[in-house]
Amino acid sequence: MGKRSALADDRRRGGTGRDAPAPPRVERGAMAAKADAQPSGLDRLIHERQRLGIVSALAVNESLTFNELKALMQTTDGNLSVHARKLEDAGYITCRKSFEGRMPRTDYALTASGRRALERYLDHMEAIIKATRNK
Repeated sequence: MGKRSALADDRRRGGTGRDAPAPPRVERGAMAAKADAQPSGLDRLIHERQRLGIVSALAVNESLTFNELKALMQTTDGNLSVHARKLEDAGYITCRKSFEGRMPRTDYALTASGRRALERYLDHMEAIIKATRNK
């Protein structure tokens, strides 16, 4: 292989090939925090379709097992696990693992914080619907 030019090396590293500095890199967490800080009042965590479905199902049931939620949501194990973990990390749902005989069992329940977040979300959506219908 031949020598690389300084221009090719600069482009490979994300530069423009010019002497201008490359734009600063934004960490993923910082981007997510900035997106969540939008003044829209909409809870971005609950707004995602699968997570809204999980929270809504748990709002009308005392608790649901992993398999019950999976069937209700018509989703895969992995997809449900990822979304449930995000809700759990936010404190919106609790997860209790146990065994029935030799079979593992995972139960989910909505927390008080999760119920308040869902109520705020629904209030916000109702206000949007009302404003849209009044125009």
